[in-house]
Amino acid sequence: MKNNTLRSYKGITPTIGNNSYVDESAVLIGDIVIGVDASVWPLVAGRGDVNKIRIGDRTNIQDGTILHVTRRSNHQPDGFPLIIGDDVTVGHQCMLHGCTLGNRILVGMGAIIMDGTVVEDDVFIGAGTVVPPNKVLRSGYLYVGNPMKEARLLKDKELEFLKQSADNYVVLKNEYLEECVNES
Repeated sequence: MKNNTLRSYKGITPTIGNNSYVDESAVLIGDIVIGVDASVWPLVAGRGDVNKIRIGDRTNIQDGTILHVTRRSNHQPDGFPLIIGDDVTVGHQCMLHGCTLGNRILVGMGAIIMDGTVVEDDVFIGAGTVVPPNKVLRSGYLYVGNPMKEARLLKDKELEFLKQSADNYVVLKNEYLEECVNES
Protein backbone atom coordinates (compact mmCIF):
# COMPACT_ATOMS: atom_id res chain seq x y z
CA MET A 1 0.00 0.00 0.00
CA LYS A 2 1.39 3.41 -0.91
CA ASN A 3 1.72 6.03 1.80
CA ASN A 4 -0.85 8.27 0.10
CA THR A 5 -3.57 5.66 0.59
CA LEU A 6 -3.73 5.94 4.39
CA ARG A 7 -3.43 9.53 5.59
CA SER A 8 -3.30 10.87 9.11
CA TYR A 9 -5.48 13.74 10.25
CA LYS A 10 -4.82 15.39 13.61
CA GLY A 11 -2.55 12.51 14.53
CA ILE A 12 -5.09 9.76 13.76
CA THR A 13 -4.30 7.27 10.99
CA PRO A 14 -6.75 4.72 9.56
CA THR A 15 -6.50 1.21 11.02
CA ILE A 16 -6.89 -1.79 8.72
CA GLY A 17 -7.96 -5.18 10.09
CA ASN A 18 -6.14 -8.46 9.49
CA ASN A 19 -6.32 -9.92 6.00
CA SER A 20 -8.11 -6.85 4.60
CA TYR A 21 -7.38 -5.24 1.26
CA VAL A 22 -7.25 -1.52 0.47
CA ASP A 23 -6.49 -0.64 -3.14
CA GLU A 24 -3.56 1.73 -3.55
CA SER A 25 -5.75 4.22 -5.46
CA ALA A 26 -8.17 4.57 -2.53
CA VAL A 27 -7.72 7.47 -0.12
CA LEU A 28 -8.61 6.97 3.55
CA ILE A 29 -8.05 9.85 5.96
CA GLY A 30 -8.24 10.11 9.74
CA ASP A 31 -10.39 8.18 12.18
CA ILE A 32 -11.27 5.12 10.12
CA VAL A 33 -11.25 1.55 11.40
CA ILE A 34 -11.72 -1.32 8.96
CA GLY A 35 -12.53 -4.83 10.20
CA VAL A 36 -11.12 -8.24 9.32
CA ASP A 37 -11.37 -9.67 5.78
CA ALA A 38 -12.83 -6.39 4.46
CA SER A 39 -12.02 -4.76 1.13
CA VAL A 40 -11.86 -1.19 -0.14
CA TRP A 41 -11.63 -1.01 -3.92
CA PRO A 42 -10.17 1.51 -6.42
CA LEU A 43 -10.94 5.21 -6.10
CA VAL A 44 -12.84 4.99 -2.81
CA ALA A 45 -12.55 8.21 -0.79
CA GLY A 46 -13.13 8.05 2.96
CA ARG A 47 -12.74 11.08 5.19
CA GLY A 48 -12.88 10.43 8.91
CA ASP A 49 -11.83 13.96 9.75
CA VAL A 50 -14.69 15.58 11.70
CA ASN A 51 -16.14 12.29 12.96
CA LYS A 52 -15.36 8.58 12.78
CA ILE A 53 -15.88 5.89 10.16
CA ARG A 54 -16.19 2.22 11.12
CA ILE A 55 -16.36 -0.60 8.56
CA GLY A 56 -17.19 -4.14 9.70
CA ASP A 57 -15.74 -7.55 9.01
CA ARG A 58 -16.09 -9.01 5.50
CA THR A 59 -17.60 -5.76 4.22
CA ASN A 60 -16.67 -4.54 0.74
CA ILE A 61 -16.69 -0.92 -0.40
CA GLN A 62 -16.60 -0.86 -4.19
CA ASP A 63 -15.01 1.45 -6.74
CA GLY A 64 -15.64 5.19 -6.60
CA THR A 65 -17.67 5.19 -3.39
CA ILE A 66 -17.51 8.23 -1.09
CA LEU A 67 -17.56 7.71 2.67
CA HIS A 68 -18.08 10.77 4.86
CA VAL A 69 -19.38 12.01 8.20
CA THR A 70 -21.02 15.03 9.84
CA ARG A 71 -19.29 17.06 12.50
CA ARG A 72 -20.44 17.46 16.07
CA SER A 73 -22.38 20.66 16.78
CA ASN A 74 -24.69 22.25 19.35
CA HIS A 75 -27.61 21.04 17.26
CA GLN A 76 -26.17 17.50 16.92
CA PRO A 77 -23.74 16.88 19.84
CA ASP A 78 -22.52 13.52 18.46
CA GLY A 79 -22.65 14.60 14.83
CA PHE A 80 -23.20 11.67 12.50
CA PRO A 81 -20.41 9.10 12.24
CA LEU A 82 -20.50 6.56 9.44
CA ILE A 83 -20.98 3.06 10.84
CA ILE A 84 -21.12 0.06 8.49
CA GLY A 85 -21.72 -3.44 9.89
CA ASP A 86 -20.46 -6.88 8.91
CA ASP A 87 -21.05 -8.63 5.56
CA VAL A 88 -22.16 -5.45 3.79
CA THR A 89 -21.75 -4.95 0.04
CA VAL A 90 -21.57 -1.31 -1.04
CA GLY A 91 -21.83 -1.08 -4.82
CA HIS A 92 -19.88 1.15 -7.19
CA GLN A 93 -20.12 4.94 -6.85
CA CYS A 94 -22.29 5.08 -3.75
CA MET A 95 -22.32 7.95 -1.30
CA LEU A 96 -22.69 7.10 2.37
CA HIS A 97 -22.86 10.19 4.55
CA GLY A 98 -23.18 10.03 8.33
CA CYS A 99 -25.48 6.99 8.35
CA THR A 100 -25.56 3.66 10.16
CA LEU A 101 -25.81 0.38 8.27
CA GLY A 102 -26.43 -2.92 10.07
CA ASN A 103 -25.27 -6.35 8.91
CA ARG A 104 -25.90 -8.23 5.64
CA ILE A 105 -26.93 -5.25 3.53
CA LEU A 106 -26.54 -4.70 -0.19
CA VAL A 107 -26.34 -1.07 -1.28
CA GLY A 108 -26.89 -0.92 -5.05
CA MET A 109 -24.66 1.04 -7.43
CA GLY A 110 -24.99 4.81 -7.22
CA ALA A 111 -27.18 4.83 -4.12
CA ILE A 112 -27.01 7.78 -1.74
CA ILE A 113 -27.73 7.38 1.98
CA MET A 114 -27.90 10.59 4.00
CA ASP A 115 -27.18 11.73 7.56
CA GLY A 116 -28.92 10.12 10.49
CA THR A 117 -30.39 7.25 8.49
CA VAL A 118 -30.37 3.83 10.14
CA VAL A 119 -30.50 0.75 7.93
CA GLU A 120 -31.39 -2.35 9.94
CA ASP A 121 -29.94 -5.82 9.19
CA ASP A 122 -30.83 -7.80 6.04
CA VAL A 123 -31.80 -5.02 3.63
CA PHE A 124 -31.47 -4.47 -0.13
CA ILE A 125 -31.17 -0.88 -1.35
CA GLY A 126 -31.67 -0.69 -5.10
CA ALA A 127 -29.26 0.96 -7.52
CA GLY A 128 -29.71 4.73 -7.73
CA THR A 129 -31.85 4.90 -4.61
CA VAL A 130 -31.69 8.13 -2.61
CA VAL A 131 -32.38 7.77 1.11
CA PRO A 132 -33.19 11.17 2.69
CA PRO A 133 -31.87 12.10 6.15
CA ASN A 134 -33.09 10.47 9.36
CA LYS A 135 -34.94 7.52 7.84
CA VAL A 136 -35.15 4.01 9.27
CA LEU A 137 -35.05 1.17 6.75
CA ARG A 138 -36.62 -1.90 8.31
CA SER A 139 -35.01 -5.32 8.29
CA GLY A 140 -36.03 -7.74 5.55
CA TYR A 141 -37.14 -5.24 2.89
CA LEU A 142 -36.16 -3.96 -0.55
CA TYR A 143 -35.98 -0.17 -0.87
CA VAL A 144 -35.91 1.67 -4.21
CA GLY A 145 -36.44 5.10 -5.75
CA ASN A 146 -35.73 8.78 -5.32
CA PRO A 147 -36.80 9.45 -2.69
CA MET A 148 -36.64 5.86 -1.46
CA LYS A 149 -39.76 3.80 -0.86
CA GLU A 150 -40.20 0.47 0.85
CA ALA A 151 -40.95 -1.79 -2.13
CA ARG A 152 -41.54 -5.28 -0.68
CA LEU A 153 -40.33 -8.01 1.64
CA LEU A 154 -37.20 -9.81 0.53
CA LYS A 155 -37.50 -13.37 -0.72
CA ASP A 156 -35.56 -16.18 0.98
CA LYS A 157 -33.09 -16.40 -1.94
CA GLU A 158 -32.43 -12.66 -1.71
CA LEU A 159 -31.79 -12.90 2.02
CA GLU A 160 -29.31 -15.72 1.39
CA PHE A 161 -27.62 -13.65 -1.32
CA LEU A 162 -26.82 -10.82 1.12
CA LYS A 163 -24.26 -13.02 2.90
CA GLN A 164 -23.15 -14.70 -0.35
CA SER A 165 -22.33 -11.33 -1.92
CA ALA A 166 -20.03 -10.48 0.98
CA ASP A 167 -18.47 -13.95 0.82
CA ASN A 168 -17.81 -13.51 -2.92
CA TYR A 169 -15.85 -10.33 -2.20
CA VAL A 170 -13.80 -12.04 0.51
CA VAL A 171 -12.72 -14.59 -2.13
CA LEU A 172 -11.90 -11.83 -4.64
CA LYS A 173 -10.04 -9.82 -2.01
CA ASN A 174 -7.95 -12.89 -1.15
CA GLU A 175 -7.03 -13.28 -4.82
CA TYR A 176 -5.91 -9.63 -4.92
CA LEU A 177 -3.86 -10.06 -1.74
CA GLU A 178 -2.22 -13.18 -3.20
CA GLU A 179 -1.42 -11.27 -6.40
CA CYS A 180 0.19 -8.48 -4.34
CA VAL A 181 2.37 -11.02 -2.51
CA ASN A 182 3.45 -12.61 -5.79
CA GLU A 183 4.43 -9.19 -7.22
CA SER A 184 6.74 -8.46 -4.27
